[in-house]
Amino acid sequence: MGVLDYLFSNFCTSPSTKTKYKAMQTVEIKVKMDCDGCERRVRNAVATMKGVKSVEINRKQSKVTVIGDVDPNKVLKRVKSTGKKRVEFWPYIPQHVVSYPHAPGVYDKRAPAGYVKDVQTFPASSETEEKLMSYFSEDNVNGCSIM
Repeated sequence: MGVLDYLFSNFCTSPSTKTKYKAMQTVEIKVKMDCDGCERRVRNAVATMKGVKSVEINRKQSKVTVIGDVDPNKVLKRVKSTGKKRVEFWPYIPQHVVSYPHAPGVYDKRAPAGYVKDVQTFPASSETEEKLMSYFSEDNVNGCSIM
């Protein structure tokens, strides 16, 4: 009977009945919580979602971390449904990860200590470097194309 059950379950069922599993992921959300009631409301709203494994709340940093098989947009929508006005994905990353932490737009005084805003910063373009390097020749080190 084991072989027949295997064949029937794998080859005779329609592909629509198979469920797709979401990958385990971590969702971090920034939401302002002032009291224990706010924290409890957010925790209960998120913890009752299907696929949530754990919920961690850091009120001092205004950070909610959800771990589980969940869609980040659905978690954000669920937290917004608690009545919180300013809810967004966690916009900060640790300062030691950023290559240029003092670039314009990275520093945010509302960020927790040791964190900076997650902004893509790129070093100065190499195009100007290439232009400057093309003025000089390696064949004739004393020669310059400017003269």
